[in-house]
Amino acid sequence: MSAEVNVNSESLRKLFDQVRKKQILPDEAVEKLRHLPFEDLGFAKVDHHRALRQGTPEVIFAQGKTPHQVAQIFDRLAAHGGNVLATRANEEQFAAVIEIAKDKSPTAKKSARGTAYEPEYRPLARAIVLKRDRKRYGKGMIAVVSAGTSDIPVAEEAVVTAELMGNQVQHIYDVGVAGIHRLLAHRSELSKARVIVVCAGMEGALPSVVGGLVGVPVIAVPTSVGYGAAFEGLAALLGMMNSCASNVSVVNIDNGFGAGYVASLINRR
Repeated sequence: MSAEVNVNSESLRKLFDQVRKKQILPDEAVEKLRHLPFEDLGFAKVDHHRALRQGTPEVIFAQGKTPHQVAQIFDRLAAHGGNVLATRANEEQFAAVIEIAKDKSPTAKKSARGTAYEPEYRPLARAIVLKRDRKRYGKGMIAVVSAGTSDIPVAEEAVVTAELMGNQVQHIYDVGVAGIHRLLAHRSELSKARVIVVCAGMEGALPSVVGGLVGVPVIAVPTSVGYGAAFEGLAALLGMMNSCASNVSVVNIDNGFGAGYVASLINRR
């Protein structure tokens, strides 16, 4: 166990002792908990207290990490309970996560330590998911809309993120402006949403159209889908940032996770 974790444990003991002796109030203890140390794995500093500070746990960005690193971080987050999400993950990284999880299954050797868990891989979203907390924290429904089928992977990242954070999510796919009647056929679903995420490439026009149809926040996600002049999503990004619909805000290119996260925060209010 690292020095950071030892400091963390000792700090907790002292804090609980102060509350027990009525030297500090419980609310003061909660405030102190918001700033306790992280767990240092050497290659990563796992922030176990993010859920306390922000209401949602740390999420692993798997791209650029080795399978071993992803598996170790995932395992440490899983050990603290609740849901775990790794985005931009591949099959090799998932295999490493499964290998550690198998060692903690009820049928594994008795020397294995930790709580058993069963992660799953969502290939379309490129996400490793562990869902244990199924409580609904959102106050309404989040709609995730994609302009074309090619935009679905980014949309699915938003769906998985919002679902794992305790929201009811409905997806509406392939309703781009080239066939606007497809979108209008879903007016009823759009009107029921409390937040809408819209993923589009090419010229990125769909969020503006959706924004003009509803009176709720619309989070636009430009995707890197399109021909040469789309500049790998830059054209869609600029188009969305210049939207004339006042309820449209924009996240970065292909950032389905960011859109799903923000939509979840809005839906919890």
